[in-house]
Formats: sequence, C-alpha cells, structure tokens
Amino acid sequence: MGVYEELIARGLIAQVTNEEEIKKMVNQGKATFYIGFDPTADSLHVGHFMALCLMKRLQMAGNKPIALIGGGTGMIGDPSGRSDMRQMMTTDTIEHNCDCFKKQMSRFIDFSEGKALMVNNAEWLMGLNYIEFLREVGPHFSVNRMLSAECYKQRMEKGLSFLEFNYMIMQSYDFYMLYQNYGCNMQFGGDDQWSNMLGGTELIRRKLGKDAHAMTITLLLNSEGKKMGKTQSGAVWLDPNKTTPFEFYQYWRNIGDADVLKCLRMLTFLPLEQIDEMDKWEGSQLNEAKEILAYELTALVHGEEEAGKAKEASRALFTSGSAANMPSFELADEDFTDGAIDILSLVHKSGLCGSRSDARRNVEQGGVSVDGEQVKDTRKTYTREELSGDGIIIKRGKKNFMKVFAK
Repeated sequence: MGVYEELIARGLIAQVTNEEEIKKMVNQGKATFYIGFDPTADSLHVGHFMALCLMKRLQMAGNKPIALIGGGTGMIGDPSGRSDMRQMMTTDTIEHNCDCFKKQMSRFIDFSEGKALMVNNAEWLMGLNYIEFLREVGPHFSVNRMLSAECYKQRMEKGLSFLEFNYMIMQSYDFYMLYQNYGCNMQFGGDDQWSNMLGGTELIRRKLGKDAHAMTITLLLNSEGKKMGKTQSGAVWLDPNKTTPFEFYQYWRNIGDADVLKCLRMLTFLPLEQIDEMDKWEGSQLNEAKEILAYELTALVHGEEEAGKAKEASRALFTSGSAANMPSFELADEDFTDGAIDILSLVHKSGLCGSRSDARRNVEQGGVSVDGEQVKDTRKTYTREELSGDGIIIKRGKKNFMKVFAK
C-alpha cells in the first residue's frame, strides 16, 4: 500500500483536483507541499493535530513539507468557518507566536538539512505595493465566484469586512509565491479551505500557463478537527504549560466511543491492521482502545516518559480517586472573600466549568463532588485553611478532576 492509499484508508482525503497525478507524486516522494497555520495564539492545539500528523506521514515517505505561518494574513484575520472577525494582533505578538509554533512543530517534523521548511508569508505580503498587487493578481479573481464560496456566505448576513474579503486572494497568492520561490507543487488544507485553495491553484495556472503542476487536496473532517481544540473547560493546547500532559492524556482517554477508532486511524501511526482488529472490540475493550489512543498521542506530543506518567496517573485516579500527576489549580489571595470561597467559584476558577452559571447547573444536578462527597448546596464555602496543604479534589461529571489548593 502506497502512502496515498494509506491516507485514503485512514479517512484523511476528502477532495483532490487531479488524483492520479497527486497519487504518483506522493507515492514517489516528489511532493513539496504546504499547510498553513495562522498564529492566533502562542501554542498549537489539538485542532491542528490532523495537519501535523499528515505532514509527518508524508515526510516519512520522502515528501517535503512546508509549514506556512500566516504572519502576513494574521494581520487581517481569516473568515473561514467564523461568524465574527478576529481581534487584530500586533507584529510582536505574531512573531512570538510564530516562534512558539516552530518549537512545537519540531516534535512532528524534521526541519534539518532541508528536509522541511518553515516559511512566514509576511516575507512577501508585508512589502506588497497595493496598486501593483491589484494589477498583478486582481484580474484573476471573479467577485461573483468569491461571494459564492461557503466561507464568505456564512459571514454575509452578519457582515463581511473588506479586510476579510481579501483573504482568498492573499491565500492564493501564498501558493503562487511558494510555487515560484520554493518549488511547492501541492497544498493541503481543511474542507473549509477548499475555495481558497482552488483559488491558489487557478492563479498559478493563469499566470504561468496550464502546464504548471499545482495540486490541491483537502483533508476529511479538518474543520471538525478544529473544533477538537475546545472543550467545556477551555482549550486543549500542545504546550504543557497550558495543558499538562495528564490533562492532554485525559482529553483523549475521555473521547466518545463513536470517535475512538476514527481518531486511531487518522492521528496515530499504529498499523492499520492493528486498528482494524480493534473494530471488533466492544464494551470495556473500548476503554482499552481509548487508553492506546491517549498514550500514543501524548507520547507524540510530550514524549514516552510523560505519556507513561499520565497513563499511570489516569489509572490511579479511576481506581483510588487520587493521583500524583493530577492537574492542579492554585488559588490566589484575591479569590477569597473574608477567608473563604464558594463552591461555584471553585468549579469555575479551576476551569472545570466555563462560567458560574454552568457551575451552578452542575452542582444543582448533582454532578460535582469534593473529596468523594457529592455537593448540591450552591452556597457551600471552603476556608483557606481547608484548602491549604494538599487541598481538595473536585470532580465534575464522571471524568473531569482537579486538585485545588491555596498556599
């Protein structure tokens, strides 16, 4: 089985522009491909996981990945799949986020000896002359076709700024510049990016002739993958200072039964034959499959040692209700009022619930316990003394734990 056939078997390919040509290039290791990442935070999150794993797979097969960081497009925001406009970021913030991305990507991608590149589109976008850009690129885009793109239609009712309307042209220009300057002959992206990517392929052919080999592929469920980055208690980051290895492990350990085999195929590097055998598993065996998924992905991001610790801590938590590596939250002085704090504030501030109203609902419905005892009184308070030392263990639902303490 070639690598392209494996991508299909793992459920990763949704649409392509020229399957036979793409299959040949990918299987022969002749693709120089790019995937874009907008630097909207100082860490990647699990929503980027599919793209990172794909880049690793293709590099292992001899292809050359280009991680394109949107230092230029990040200045205006991307309307794809969004109902509101992103906040503007400063140049310093974007540069800092780009640096953080490369450090995290290096766990997946080998950037040594020209095996991969990290490129910032600020390199060509920030120095553009507006009039020259309009003359060079503008004639190749139909406004009617742009307005028919799903990413723009979603925003039309609430309002689409002129800044965002330029995004398709800028992303298309990215592919053109990568093709010209770095020999990039293929682009990958989520299904929500299909219109933008087609624009890039068409721009290359219009400017350089129909014989220009520029290929486009979309990844199945990548827009759904972006949603993976958020949970009820916040984002799931790849940075251990934002999401601990234990929390990361628990995220995948608690994934739904219907998703575990899909994630094993798409995100791990286990042989397909081994995963296919798990298709027969039922009941408690699915929990074993979830442990395998959680361990494999935690090892990929944080290393085998941290994955092993997280696995042991998770099992200890479910068997004895305590664990040395459980995620913890330290309360600050300002969190207390007259030396005490109420249960709703504890659940909210620790990140187990996104708001006090959400915390109230969980408490009232009997979904919160402290040190193994259910708490249903929303007025229940805890003193600083009770929270000092080892603190308390708060549990929301069946699978969300947090050790909360005060110094």
